[in-house]
Amino acid sequence: MEISAAEEGVTRVFHLDLPADAVERFTTQAGTGEWPLQYALGAETLRPAFVEVVRLSDLGDMALSTYLAEAHALSGPDFEAARPQLDALAGHVVVLPSQAFDHTAQVLNVQSPLRWIGTFLEPRVRRAAAPLHSEAARGTSGGSSRDGGRALGGNRLLRALAVLLIVLFVGALAIGLGLGG
Repeated sequence: MEISAAEEGVTRVFHLDLPADAVERFTTQAGTGEWPLQYALGAETLRPAFVEVVRLSDLGDMALSTYLAEAHALSGPDFEAARPQLDALAGHVVVLPSQAFDHTAQVLNVQSPLRWIGTFLEPRVRRAAAPLHSEAARGTSGGSSRDGGRALGGNRLLRALAVLLIVLFVGALAIGLGLGG
């Protein structure tokens, strides 16, 4: 299973065939760096923050496919076709969005106790942006000779005021300490 470095908007689902008491040890990266989940995936790079382990009994009456549709915005014909298989699973699943692979090109060699269930594309939302009509959008706003250098002068004035305020504050503090002592 190939992961492209440029991959975005893809979610992979794996069934985890382990007893409930072994799931946490398998899916949690140890302080030593040992991580059975990463080894079973054959992954070179895996980001723990993006690994989601779902105990299916925690979903209650909600079907796994409904959870994935709502939590990961999955849809489309491939996902719809996989709904019966997803909803028939029991135990635990591992959900890995593209971010879990940290934009690292790699080939997964999935091994037991993992079983690949499906790879699903998140829908791409295209939003038409209104054209920008400002001077900055046209690239004509940068300090022209018309402003006479006022923008730079304004920055110098602010710096001078800041220095003056600091000097006045330090002076007042020194006077206050001198009078009190």
